Amino acid sequence: MNDRAVSLLEQYEVEVRRTWKGRGAILCESDRGLLIIKEYGGPVEKIRFQEYLLNHIRESGVVYAETLLRTKEDELIVRDQDRTAYIVKTYCEGRECDHRDTQECRRAVETLARLHAVCDFSGNDILKEQPVFHVEKEYEKHNRELKKVRKFLREKSQKTDFEIYLMKHYDYFMDIALQITGELSYYAYGEDSSAPSVVCHGDYQYHNIIQTEKGSMLINFEKCIRDYPVRDLYLFMRKLLEKNNWSQTLGDMLLTGYNEIKPLSDRDYRQLYFRFAYPEKFWKIVNFYYNSGKAWIPGRNMEKIEKLFAQEGEKQLFLKSVFPSCGV
Repeated sequence: MNDRAVSLLEQYEVEVRRTWKGRGAILCESDRGLLIIKEYGGPVEKIRFQEYLLNHIRESGVVYAETLLRTKEDELIVRDQDRTAYIVKTYCEGRECDHRDTQECRRAVETLARLHAVCDFSGNDILKEQPVFHVEKEYEKHNRELKKVRKFLREKSQKTDFEIYLMKHYDYFMDIALQITGELSYYAYGEDSSAPSVVCHGDYQYHNIIQTEKGSMLINFEKCIRDYPVRDLYLFMRKLLEKNNWSQTLGDMLLTGYNEIKPLSDRDYRQLYFRFAYPEKFWKIVNFYYNSGKAWIPGRNMEKIEKLFAQEGEKQLFLKSVFPSCGV
């Protein structure tokens, strides 16, 4: 794709020095610094809002983030001869946030709190056109999918070892999913049910936090969405906690780091509790199994479901310890 990348860059006011392949993208050294070329599958309106958001973040001077480039024709999207859409963004030399370094992870949640403070658009008309994410609707959709797969497994005559093990624990996680979804609708918001005014990163995980000489650079805002700020905090924390057997010490440290910059409200804590309590990892494993070739089930799937069940006790202890007043 390098030749194609160079031809796409001809539409920009940049002098290309060299290009090379990166993770699912093409990197470019240019007179405007390091750039990255990526395919883009979203709507034009979304990338325009993303540009607005990134410009707003840059102008704040509080958080260091990527920038979208426009073409000579003032467009954000370019297309190759196959009509595949691409975007070009600034990039930087650095490494991903080290999920094994607890202090670095704490700094990452502090950066996240600053990002949310900058991306709080209370009273700004820009949000009127932005859809609001409703987590309860997402969970209702997941539950329908879980019921569909359970029915499929029950009716299947010959089951693999993975499917037998999955069915052994299916009702436990299914019951939790239904309970949490029902409670979420009644208890998650309290007296304040106003629509969220924060635009979240949408995919805040250590892969998208690059450590540079200038500090942490945030990248890949393509999934930015209007939601409660705990969306990003939940995603970042859940992945770390799964890798650390749901360490209560780690969870408290990360929440303290966020709270010192941008205190969480009671509603935020309830939202965070319900997002942690919902068995999303179980749904992910089931969804991947059902939508892939069921004739061949990777051994990794068995490892994941065994680890999930082995950690379930620690997860429940974590929820009771870190969110003692949120369980209903």
